[in-house]
Amino acid sequence: MTRPTRRLLIAALSLVAMLPLAPRAQAETKELRIAQQFGIGYLPFIVAKERRLIEGQAVKAGIPAPQVEWIQLSGAAAMNEALIAGSLDIASAGIAPMILTWDKTRGTADIIGVVALGSMPNVLTSNNPAVKSLRDFTDKDRIALPSVKVGFQPIVLQMAADQTFGQYDRLDHLTVSLPHPDATAQLLSGQSEITAHFTSPPFVQQQLASGKAHAVLNSYDVLGGPHTFNAAYSTKRFVEANPKTISALVAALDEANAWIAANPAEAARLYIAAEKSKLDPAFVEAIIRDPQVRFTTAPERATVFSAFLFKIGLIKRNPASWTELFQPGLATKAGS
Repeated sequence: MTRPTRRLLIAALSLVAMLPLAPRAQAETKELRIAQQFGIGYLPFIVAKERRLIEGQAVKAGIPAPQVEWIQLSGAAAMNEALIAGSLDIASAGIAPMILTWDKTRGTADIIGVVALGSMPNVLTSNNPAVKSLRDFTDKDRIALPSVKVGFQPIVLQMAADQTFGQYDRLDHLTVSLPHPDATAQLLSGQSEITAHFTSPPFVQQQLASGKAHAVLNSYDVLGGPHTFNAAYSTKRFVEANPKTISALVAALDEANAWIAANPAEAARLYIAAEKSKLDPAFVEAIIRDPQVRFTTAPERATVFSAFLFKIGLIKRNPASWTELFQPGLATKAGS
């Protein structure tokens, strides 16, 4: 190599060394840990699990199918603890407790909504014939909820108490934490302190069909119409590090919702098998077909919840739009 050539080569290498390095593509997560609770509100998760829809959508998105681990927990409190501790990637709970967690973790864990799981009414039932409305509850009554204070049902109960009494926490001292299946069993037995249960499908329909309980309050009446019941959420860090995985999850749930609408009988059988339920498949299918039960990934009336939580001081920041509560990929949905 001649001396001039050597000088040119050294100069060229020096220039290359001075150039900024191209960012290395960040690999998406190889595993996805998702937690769900009990009830038909989680049917989209059940369908996605049994039909391996997340894995399929991940491959379509050009990434390897993640190893999906499904975990069942009860109550928003347990969900939030596991998510913040890093033992979960995706948590799921009522839209109201998700908003509470979104506000409380800003600047720390930075919880953000990933996707809505559907809209359906929750109903406050009672086995006490004397209880016809909220005004009829006494200190002898106990209202079962999956998670007191931070759960979906206690927030809706507070909204209803605010509308009825002008005092949102009027009935809080009557609430106790119980998973829906346990609360249903105790309510129908008539042998426990539980005289009321704020619950979701299919437990509502199961209780009413027994003739041992009656409806006291419907959440659609409290919110002024259909509202998101459950939502899936994660940390902002996980969402930003795994955009294709998050998109695959949303696409999988859209696919699951379309499949449920087209195959309600088979969806009912999947639910019964997954929950190890003894319910009649036709009973579950009727719930799935109920026009008030809407499986959609678009949030509905999320800001009605946030406005109430801000009003009573449970959150410090009132989002101007539902899009502040959810990851950017969901902004194309017709939410509210």
